[in-house]
Amino acid sequence: MAHGRYLDLGPKAVVVGILNVTPDSFSDGGLFIAPEKALEQARRMVEEGAAVIDVGGESTRPGFAPITAEEEQGRVLPVIAALAASGEALISVDTYREDTARRAVAAGAHIVNDVWGLQREPGIARIAAETGAGLIIMHTGRERQKLPDVIEDQFLFLRKSLEIALAANVADSQIVLDAGFGFAKETAAENLDLMARFSELQALGYPLMAGTSRKRFIGTATGREPGDRAAGTAATSVILRLKGADLFRVHDVAINVDALAVTDAMLARETEPPPGP
Repeated sequence: MAHGRYLDLGPKAVVVGILNVTPDSFSDGGLFIAPEKALEQARRMVEEGAAVIDVGGESTRPGFAPITAEEEQGRVLPVIAALAASGEALISVDTYREDTARRAVAAGAHIVNDVWGLQREPGIARIAAETGAGLIIMHTGRERQKLPDVIEDQFLFLRKSLEIALAANVADSQIVLDAGFGFAKETAAENLDLMARFSELQALGYPLMAGTSRKRFIGTATGREPGDRAAGTAATSVILRLKGADLFRVHDVAINVDALAVTDAMLARETEPPPGP
């Protein structure tokens, strides 16, 4: 990652804490837009076990109102700089804008998380290559015609994104793929199908991130509003860890850290050799 930092993926799941410094995100809009509130929340998530804090300045919920790059940067850059100065956690910037990505890495971000999978502003790939920043490439079905099969569409989109990244000389070791739960997955069934078949994405050969936190399909299954979906989110984290996910982007850190710790303990037992005679 950027600034000489590394993140080992393997026997333990990595939890990424969501820090939305926005007034209109779907479940926490306005809660952390003040820099001091954002920093308090970041510290709380680190104490609860988050290894990465993902800072976003523009809502990407369905029907979101786009803002300018200047507005986005005004929200995220002070928070990223303050987090970098504290050295408490790895920092990811959630943006699809090349200029914001460049400025965020300069301010101290280690990872760029692009919800348009490099297909809105491909120059983000060049920034990752030049700085060594980690690069999270997310699948989306927005503004295009999707294939009817949920996994075939993942392969179609993500392979194009990977072509952009590799053409810019981004190293394989910098890349994580995100299936984009909720991003133009029109029904709860489509999201559940993606979850059920998630292990098929391992064929792409890269670490995988799951971003199910508080999503609508969890509400459909549980009948709960966004702020009450922590337990449902933790259930999806367990399922997706068993199906090969490495990183988990969540609002509610503690419950997911605990759920994944139990999952990892069970997985470790499965791989241990049987006791001797």
